[in-house]
Amino acid sequence: MNKVILMGRLTRDPEVRYSTGDTSMAIARYSLAVDRRFRRNNDGEQSADFINCVAFGRSAEFAEKYFRKGLKVLVTGRIQTGSYTNKEGQKVYTTDVVVEDQEFAESKAASEAHGGGFQGMPSPAAGTDAGDGFMNIPDGIDDELPFN
Repeated sequence: MNKVILMGRLTRDPEVRYSTGDTSMAIARYSLAVDRRFRRNNDGEQSADFINCVAFGRSAEFAEKYFRKGLKVLVTGRIQTGSYTNKEGQKVYTTDVVVEDQEFAESKAASEAHGGGFQGMPSPAAGTDAGDGFMNIPDGIDDELPFN
């Protein structure tokens, strides 16, 4: 089984390209800084791994629209290895996570507090955010709900 689950922050905005041919498809590449569970050195400094991810199709379009540097995301996918020969004739080996699912791992407010320039979807009622990532429910709405 080849299954990867990662939670980390985007190190840069996703780089999106579109394939050529009869049906063009979006391809998004981004890298995640994933904290290591244990500290390597004695000064308590957190160390991280930088993992390259690639998303295709609708996932790539979603990443292009909503993902920004610093945003904390959860990614599931599979590891894919490959190789190519560069201009100098040297063989280069690659390892990427092919994204199967991706989602936000924190609220918009928390993302902005960490410097992630998240420009997410507009809220249903502007100015009704309670500051905790949830919308305030107006008084008197109980009469409009079909259940209690």
